[in-house]
Amino acid sequence: MRVRILVTGGTFDKDYDEIAGALSFRRTHVPEMLRLGRCRLNAPVTTLMMKDSLFMTAADRRKILAACRRAPETRLVITHGTDTMAATAAVLGRELKDKTAVLTGAMRPYRFGSSDGMFNLGSALSFAQVLPPGVFVAMNGLFFPWDSVRKDRRRGVFVRGASA
Repeated sequence: MRVRILVTGGTFDKDYDEIAGALSFRRTHVPEMLRLGRCRLNAPVTTLMMKDSLFMTAADRRKILAACRRAPETRLVITHGTDTMAATAAVLGRELKDKTAVLTGAMRPYRFGSSDGMFNLGSALSFAQVLPPGVFVAMNGLFFPWDSVRKDRRRGVFVRGASA
């Protein structure tokens, strides 16, 4: 089985730029994460964009949808920023019916250590292999259907419920 990983950026891939004193993007950490996690799954990685999800546009979401449709694999994992992950899941969920797509991210950058990113990536890859066709969000060992998930910003976790 193959699971295509589509990278869009988000906290997952942020680095600290010491010169600017800000979080920034250089390149995705996903291949390193797969190597360190000793992933045995055939999981090719495609970088679509490196973007903070707060700055994602409708055009960006259409690009993600087009990449999902174009992928030869029927099982996909999409790394995404958590702030607007549910919004992207909703766009995909309304349109993508014949594939299993699992969006995941991290609350802390992978490079910062003690990130939930490695665990979330592994969980998403596992969920993508066993869930039926549809669009899901996977965070912290749980999965949620696209139309029943929202980020609880006060607690910093994803919960069941309609997107806000």
